[in-house]
Amino acid sequence: MDKSDITLERMRSFVRVAERGNLSAVARELGVGQSTVTRQLQELEEAVGVPLLSRTTRRVTMTDEGSRYYANCVQILRLVEQSGAEARGTRDAPAGTIRISCTAAFGVLHVSRLIFGFQDRYPDIGVDLSLTDERVDLVREGSDVALRLGPLGDSSMKLRALGWSRRLLVAAPDYLDKRGRPASPQELSVHEGIRMSNVAGSDTLVLHGPGGERHTLPFQGRLRIDHGLAAREALIAGRGIAPAHRWLVDDLIAAGQLEAILPDYSLPPVPLSMLIVPERAGIARVRLLVDFLSEQIARLPGMDQLRP
Repeated sequence: MDKSDITLERMRSFVRVAERGNLSAVARELGVGQSTVTRQLQELEEAVGVPLLSRTTRRVTMTDEGSRYYANCVQILRLVEQSGAEARGTRDAPAGTIRISCTAAFGVLHVSRLIFGFQDRYPDIGVDLSLTDERVDLVREGSDVALRLGPLGDSSMKLRALGWSRRLLVAAPDYLDKRGRPASPQELSVHEGIRMSNVAGSDTLVLHGPGGERHTLPFQGRLRIDHGLAAREALIAGRGIAPAHRWLVDDLIAAGQLEAILPDYSLPPVPLSMLIVPERAGIARVRLLVDFLSEQIARLPGMDQLRP
């Protein structure tokens, strides 16, 4: 078998298997038999001349050569897709699928609803929404766009700053009726704190007073949680006090299920950013989604365009 046998079809099958780690799942996704996918992978490995995948009874993983080959395949397939879209003039008739990675709680409460509106406007565009608080490799995971809260390290991705997410201290009225309402930052020391185990520095609370003074306080509690929606439930259940993004609890405050604490004091806001795979930024449907989300997210509770 020579290099002409390295077809786009075989390359696509390899990329999906590398990303999902499961032959049968990819076969179902592609609408073919598992034997077809297995054959395509074997033919591709023969053409390339090195093993690309390591197979066990439970999972398929990439070899070192496969990892390098995978990154190149992703770039090639995306260039092919982008070139085809431009040749067909799909900038005026957007279609195809966009893969989005998003912070979990933010995605469940807000982004999923925004996606519904986007697809109502562009019915030929499919969306694959992945919710995770892990900082995934967008290229490796096959994503086009990611929404991330918090500071970002160096990245080769295109970055669009969406704004700053304001936070506030909240607790359930029942909890505050039993334990008392703090009148100063120092009084927080006798209260139960609900902390995020996946947020660096969650054992310290920084508050800025009405006169601009800074208070740095230890923040302790018996409950540590690694998911925003679980923290939301803990707050409703009266398990303690927590710093929360306004978009996470605004509806609960309006319904009287939670109450803002020390309203004259503010917590440092958190940046919200959109990362875009550079090779995908020029595709019409990706551009449309980026612009749509940027506009809609700016209207969410507690989102500021400029840092307060």
